[in-house]
Amino acid sequence: MIEAVALAVYAALVSAAAPPLLARARWAHRAPAAAVLAWQGLMATFVTAVALAIHHLGLGDQHAHDGLTGFLGACGLVVGAPAGAGPHTLRDGLVLAAPVAIVLLPAAWLVHCVRQVRRARQRQLDMLALVGEPAPEYGAMIVDYGVPAVYCLPGRRSRVVVTRAALDVLSEDQLKAVLEHERAHIMGRHHLPKVLVEAFSRAFPGLPLARHAKEQTNLLLEMIADDRALRLHPREALAVAMCEVAAGRVPQAALGAGGSGVLIRLHRVLTPQPGPHRTVWWGIVMATVAAPLLPLLVACGL
Repeated sequence: MIEAVALAVYAALVSAAAPPLLARARWAHRAPAAAVLAWQGLMATFVTAVALAIHHLGLGDQHAHDGLTGFLGACGLVVGAPAGAGPHTLRDGLVLAAPVAIVLLPAAWLVHCVRQVRRARQRQLDMLALVGEPAPEYGAMIVDYGVPAVYCLPGRRSRVVVTRAALDVLSEDQLKAVLEHERAHIMGRHHLPKVLVEAFSRAFPGLPLARHAKEQTNLLLEMIADDRALRLHPREALAVAMCEVAAGRVPQAALGAGGSGVLIRLHRVLTPQPGPHRTVWWGIVMATVAAPLLPLLVACGL
């Protein structure tokens, strides 16, 4: 029972107390890739902690003192492991099914979101084939539309899309900078963490962790793409391009240069700050990777 209470408290801290702190952390905007990983780690450790808390609430102390081997044996993952005083009952099966359901809930939403995004992306690709005009010199498709917008459709058949209005208002340097931003989304496969946080937010609606993870991940992915564009193009060019295309709406399955948090990103582009020291960066990464293991150590009484 002590382990169940500890895991429940840990899950509450991860889901309610940690997200605002991470959202306000100064280092996050200086190391957006590490921050994205940190949000993924919080989501993973929350699911692990809740599943293990439910498991311990159901079984009490039956498997609490058998260590990791006993815990895995209770789940049927280790043959010959200590599994308590007697054979498994229907109650044991139901208790084991509850934490499995907690894990399968976001997994099921992930499958649904992936299918939904694929359908939306295919509709956009089909429409581009009809109304888009290839522009090999830009590596993009041009569409006639009166609002400046630049976005990409990621995936195996990725496309970068530029509206005719964007061509009219952007200079050559600005256009190249914003196109590099979109290529960064494609090469970095940024649609994958985006769909992960979307699935988590649907699986646990109303959870502060879900809301903050979705908002911050979308913003951080744009920052990562900004940094990639700044390797090759002037800050002023990217900043002006961001302002020009900020009002452009993009399709559901797309990632746009206007993106989320344009004002925050604009300030970051024009007032650069050094990234965290390499040791700090690796410390953040290691802590993020280790976080989901902490509930396992608590559950096994280690």
